Amino acid sequence: MKFINVGFGNVILDERVVAIIAPESAPAKRMVGEAKDNGRIIDCTSGRRTKSVIVTDSDHVVLSALNVDVIANRLNGAEEGDNE
Repeated sequence: MKFINVGFGNVILDERVVAIIAPESAPAKRMVGEAKDNGRIIDCTSGRRTKSVIVTDSDHVVLSALNVDVIANRLNGAEEGDNE
């Protein structure tokens, strides 16, 4: 069991991550909107701009202020400084 830092002291379980996507596309925006409506959104941005959307196997959607590649590197085990 390994936790991934998604910014500002927030962590998620790496086994639960299904996808990490950029928030600019229309499907990503639609997914975030539906998750907000259904109470499945977890906002880990601390008021910053959303730079990545993490989809979990429980259908929760996690918003992060870190770039997609930073989270992907952390998920793959690469050590990288916090780019918050």
